[in-house]
Amino acid sequence: MDLQFVRKCIKIVNDAQIAELEIEEEGKRLRITRTFAHESQVISMPYPAAQQAPVAAAPAAHAPASPAPAAAAADTAGDHHEVRSPIVGTFYRSSSPDAAPYVQVGDSIGQGQILCIIEAMKIMNEIESDVAGRIVKVLVENGQPVEYDQPLFLIDPS
Repeated sequence: MDLQFVRKCIKIVNDAQIAELEIEEEGKRLRITRTFAHESQVISMPYPAAQQAPVAAAPAAHAPASPAPAAAAADTAGDHHEVRSPIVGTFYRSSSPDAAPYVQVGDSIGQGQILCIIEAMKIMNEIESDVAGRIVKVLVENGQPVEYDQPLFLIDPS
């Protein structure tokens, strides 16, 4: 499966408003799942175990953030809640370059409030807070790439 094929499948899922598409071809499987309530799109392409060994970069793309940044974030987290990235992509604090950030350090936020956007495969995914509280720290710079499960914000729950 090539990237162009994957993009066509994503377009089909979006255009047809279907919730899930799964395709298996030549021992490779593509599964695209779509949620409809401001949640992010999940795309997974598991490969058979025999094909994983020769491909050095593929496992790293699906692995959680490296232990060093995760350990550093855990040291700063303390009693604060961490909002983590649900996908791999590019982190943006606002909806456009000239717009104000969704949240700033010190802002009080509610559960479900949009905190940022993560762009993945030209799709803008709004990331919402799963707790109410106050923003303590933004852990990622605007425009920086993020990994799956990487801490993005520290929130002091109320």
